[in-house]
Amino acid sequence: MNIYPIDTGYFKLDGGAMFGVVPKSIWSKTNPSDNKNLCPFAMRSMLIEDGNRLILIDTGLGDKQSDKFFGHFHLHGDNTLKSSLAKLGFSPDHITDVILTHLHFDHVGGSVVRNPITSKLELAFKNAKYWSNEKHWTWATKPNPRERASFLSENILPIEELGHLNFIKTGDEFGPNISFLLVHGHTESQIIPHIKHNGKTIVFAADLIPTTTHIPLPYVMSYDTRPLLTMTEKEKFLKEAYNEDYVLFLQHDAYKECCNLKRTERGIVLNNSFQFSDL
Repeated sequence: MNIYPIDTGYFKLDGGAMFGVVPKSIWSKTNPSDNKNLCPFAMRSMLIEDGNRLILIDTGLGDKQSDKFFGHFHLHGDNTLKSSLAKLGFSPDHITDVILTHLHFDHVGGSVVRNPITSKLELAFKNAKYWSNEKHWTWATKPNPRERASFLSENILPIEELGHLNFIKTGDEFGPNISFLLVHGHTESQIIPHIKHNGKTIVFAADLIPTTTHIPLPYVMSYDTRPLLTMTEKEKFLKEAYNEDYVLFLQHDAYKECCNLKRTERGIVLNNSFQFSDL
């Protein structure tokens, strides 16, 4: 098995929204913002080469939305999903499986592309099975008012309409080295993949712990639908992650790709942050 971080670009989000009830005077010490209160965040995916499968976890924001839409997020960076795959010698047609942790636009947008000639929506990975879970799919396709703006039908519905939608049901669809935790605080039934690799468990932390700053329990995004549940889920997960010496793969941290944890008098906190290549 080989694992590769995939840079799909960076965007900016409001610091207050990302760090919830924590005051700016505290979060800004480690997350400098611009004069509009916006902080940079990564949209990092993961590619897993496992035997005859090439598995992509999440697909970033994509490029099919309007300039007005993208203008809200101040996209920057030198790489895209396609260019990052190409640097590794892969094309979208090589991908066999796409695991979608959840269906918010910054995680699923690159799954569907608009044909520049016909303007029809097509799958970016035409040879791949796309994987979600039934509860989250129903939640996203019948969205609540709070999340409606994050679940864009053009990112989601073509996956089913074009016959590529699959649901993770038993948890063993990817063999003994890839397993899944479901968490429900950020959104219903978010998938947190756990990958066993070279004697370590690497956790694609998605929006359970999007950055190192979100490790302390009070740091819960304002986007979360059930913030108290997020805190409970995060506390349980952090204990397990520390006890089992997990490596956390950070999807949205603009500065570091991974981290591990340590226990102190203040509880479980960040130990070291590092690039995946340093493992």
